[in-house]
Amino acid sequence: MNEMPGWILEATGLDGPGFLYGVAAVLAGAWLKGYTGFGASMLWMTSLSLLLPPLQVVPMVLMFEVVTSIALLPRIWKDVRWRSIGLLLLGTWAATPVGIHALSSLPAAPIRMALAVVVLVAAILILRGFALAKEPGRPATVGVGLMAGVLNGSMGIVGPPVILFYFSSPIGVVAGRASIIAYFIGTDSVGTLMFAARGLIDESVWWRTAVFVPVLIAGVVAGNRGFVKTDPETFKRVALFVLMALSVLLFARAVWPG
Repeated sequence: MNEMPGWILEATGLDGPGFLYGVAAVLAGAWLKGYTGFGASMLWMTSLSLLLPPLQVVPMVLMFEVVTSIALLPRIWKDVRWRSIGLLLLGTWAATPVGIHALSSLPAAPIRMALAVVVLVAAILILRGFALAKEPGRPATVGVGLMAGVLNGSMGIVGPPVILFYFSSPIGVVAGRASIIAYFIGTDSVGTLMFAARGLIDESVWWRTAVFVPVLIAGVVAGNRGFVKTDPETFKRVALFVLMALSVLLFARAVWPG
């Protein structure tokens, strides 16, 4: 009984209280991912950055997203809109370098504040009944992907345009949630590979991710069970409230970065 905790602490490089805090943070994010399909990255980034340097947190969060999305994939496969995901990823991958250039030439705080306001207003509009009459065509879908790519490169946040895209679409919340989860596999897998190629994922990050995998699986399964038992309209309201809360958090972090 004493050897396992010691081995875990050595592998993760954390002390006892730090490890328990990490478990709670990882579990909360995984449950949120399993229920809504999004929101986990910002929760993990905010909470785990209090415990570890951001340079170690970011690649770990990318791998958390990949693990949880793959764990959910068998349950959502039949509902995913693969065609729209392909178009979104095409735009995202093409525009990410533009976002990276913006990061190096523009101040980050105003961009974050503008994104937070736009997301908050859009979420409120959808909550009050705004919806597209039909599923967007190729140009609009690629355009949303381009917007997500710019945000991905400039501030590491790819989700809000895609989340709003699917939740305002008439395809329904089940297909929208499934497509959001599948989309994150494409973006976060590429992000992980980019970090690994640059040598930014060291042994401690790999070990921490591996140790937390059971916690991730338990959380995402529990969250998915909550989704299955929830009425679609109730789920949509909850998911939009989560998105609104995250936009407020993003605005607060831009105003008070410390």
